[in-house]
Amino acid sequence: MAKTKTTRRPRQRETYTVPPPQHAPVFPGCKPVPLPRKDLENFDRRLEYWDGRTETAWICEPATPYHEQRSRLLNALVERIALVRGAPIKNYGSMDLREQDAPKSIMQADESLYLHPARARLPGPSAMVIGVDDHPDVVLEVDHTTDVRRGKLALYESWGFPEVWVEVPDDTAPSRPRNRRPGLTIHLLQDGAYRTAPESRAFPGWTAAEIHAALNEWTLSERTSAVLERVGTVLGEREGTGPDHDPLLRSQRRRGIEIGMEQGIERGVEQGIKQARAEERARLCRLAALRFDDDTAQRLAVLLDQAAGPERLEQAGLGMFECKTGAELLARVAGQDPRRG
Repeated sequence: MAKTKTTRRPRQRETYTVPPPQHAPVFPGCKPVPLPRKDLENFDRRLEYWDGRTETAWICEPATPYHEQRSRLLNALVERIALVRGAPIKNYGSMDLREQDAPKSIMQADESLYLHPARARLPGPSAMVIGVDDHPDVVLEVDHTTDVRRGKLALYESWGFPEVWVEVPDDTAPSRPRNRRPGLTIHLLQDGAYRTAPESRAFPGWTAAEIHAALNEWTLSERTSAVLERVGTVLGEREGTGPDHDPLLRSQRRRGIEIGMEQGIERGVEQGIKQARAEERARLCRLAALRFDDDTAQRLAVLLDQAAGPERLEQAGLGMFECKTGAELLARVAGQDPRRG
């Protein structure tokens, strides 16, 4: 019997929905440990999620420096953008995200950025409260050995976070899920659901590829530096700010202008002195030709070119009136005793 040929359906786009209320979210790469509510405040380990209904904490194991490196590097990158923009960006790091009631659950973000801290309802010292405090403009999650798409991303979506970056570092780990390939994905909230996007909405023009490259550089490259300057400039132009609005850059720019003016004055004075000496040499040579002869004038020009300091110019000027011969003038300018020879 002949086999029926089947047509492979195109792979559908993967979506992530909020887990049903009766089930706890899934946190690949983490392990659950009992954590009673009374011990929560004294818990000193990093947790991905705490379920208040079951009093269970999900812990990322093992903790690695690669995870912390990417999240901390983001702070340095946005600081440069903030300097160019001329307005601060507030980074709350891995703060707690708490539901308003009970709390029913707590989740920790890797990095949380507020682009306009002066006009935002910022979190308190202990946590951000969903429904009370303003959402961060951007949240970063680093998936070195985890997969936030199956748990944390769905919660971010249900809580209304506008933009989430998920970074999978270039450095590999044996415990990393096989389907997690290096790269950064930008999730933008649209109509209550996340859609992937090629570039940030909060940082216009900053692409996912550029962010990933910046988060995986050991040292800041010229290319990344140019990208940060470009993004900061766009933000500044949109908001009417710039480097002069930052106190540090404003001070540095003023000092640079002052130094430039000082150097310009010094160069101008130096150039003026050189020009004056050149004109004086030419005048003395013309006088030597008139008083003595052309040969004396030519030889005097050589002596003055070799050492055109004020002392020789002075000796040449006095010699025009005190010396009786061209040879005596040349000897005097050269610093020799005219009676020798």
